[in-house]
Amino acid sequence: MMRWFKRWKRKPGGDPGLRTEQVELVREIQKAHMEWQIAQKRLDYVVEKEQIDYVVYAMEAAEKRFEMLLKQAKQSKVTRAEVCASREVEGG
Repeated sequence: MMRWFKRWKRKPGGDPGLRTEQVELVREIQKAHMEWQIAQKRLDYVVEKEQIDYVVYAMEAAEKRFEMLLKQAKQSKVTRAEVCASREVEGG
């Protein structure tokens, strides 16, 4: 895991808290993506109309949160490679 954090070191003269914020943003993106996937899978197991309504609502909310975080990452200039690199380290 230490290898991944070395990639996030701040640049000389840069904001010292910036990279930490970006690391947290990447973690939130990963969490939001997982929550979205779980909400999608729940749809396979619902039976009653009320359950369907709730699951669809939860799925849409999770998707919107994921999209919002991706937009925030784009504005913060977090690259796709950084997100993918963090997934490799977290998973392996």
